[in-house]
Amino acid sequence: MEQSRIRELEVLAARARLLAVDMVHTANSGHIGGSLSAMDLLTVLYFHTMRVDPAHPHDPDRDRFVLSKGHCTPALYPILSLRGFFPQEELKLFRSIEGHLSGHAEMRHVKGVDMSTGSLGQGLSAAVGMALAGRLDGRDYRVYALLGDGELAEGQVWEAAMSAAKYNLCAFVDLNGLQIDGKTADVMPTAPVDKKFEAFNWNVLTLDGHDCAAVADALEQAKAAQGRPTVILARTVKGKGVSFMENNAGWHGKAPNDEQYEQAIAELRAALAQLEVN
Repeated sequence: MEQSRIRELEVLAARARLLAVDMVHTANSGHIGGSLSAMDLLTVLYFHTMRVDPAHPHDPDRDRFVLSKGHCTPALYPILSLRGFFPQEELKLFRSIEGHLSGHAEMRHVKGVDMSTGSLGQGLSAAVGMALAGRLDGRDYRVYALLGDGELAEGQVWEAAMSAAKYNLCAFVDLNGLQIDGKTADVMPTAPVDKKFEAFNWNVLTLDGHDCAAVADALEQAKAAQGRPTVILARTVKGKGVSFMENNAGWHGKAPNDEQYEQAIAELRAALAQLEVN
């Protein structure tokens, strides 16, 4: 990938992080930590890899995405708005009774959302079902899913991983090492994650989840792995881009106060300005 294209993706991710912090602060509610860690993954998916058209969100031949860690809508909704599925102004109504952007991914009223999620562990099963439906319908769309590393403690994930072995789908695991109660290694150890997926016949790729070029390359490798699914284990930083949120489990699901918001926005704007200069 050309350096200019990589920079475009990095700028888009930086803008999405600003929108995410703003919407969570406005709502005084939301899961910001795991949303910031996943932003680069979703940016590459929606702006480089996935076959989607905001003008035709229900195109039967479109690629599908399932946000299995469904609470991380502060990542998904900004990306969808930047991609053109709905106006950015609607982000101001996140978690508001006057709006339609609920705290968890919702497909009935949010343009561009392919699956309603929120109960952890169920998203990969939905993705497998979509992949099966595509095969039965003779369509060549691809299915993508994003799971959290804490979510891997759910048994349904591994039932879905076993049943996925015959299908062409791709899952990300956001390996930021933290969940609501602390370190995933302390709450429910799931390592070695790579060996577990390999045992279920998955093609396993491991990378820096904030490296847009590496993510794009991994997604191309996933397309080439015909006949079996791919899981991309993305090492990330929870709260990425905001110094006091980074690697802090306390920012799993709370909103910044006014002072914290100003600091977060200043840091994110500085990062965006640096990208735009270069």
